[in-house]
Amino acid sequence: MGEDTDGYSPVTEYIDIGNEYATVQLRKVKTRNGFRLEIYSPKLGYRSYLDPLQLESLTWVPKKVFDKFLETPYGT
Repeated sequence: MGEDTDGYSPVTEYIDIGNEYATVQLRKVKTRNGFRLEIYSPKLGYRSYLDPLQLESLTWVPKKVFDKFLETPYGT
């Protein structure tokens, strides 16, 4: 696995997670500052790289906060 366009080196292959509403691909990547989880939405072309603290902070957020995000997806 070589370096991708963001300058991060993939450590694992993508795994797909999806349902009738969304599909994302996840993989572990190596950066100059440690490892990140890459979350990629092939349908929308968006990607995010989350470090361990950012991932852990997701466990602190009540489910109702995520429900609120989905009331107006894409900010519309």
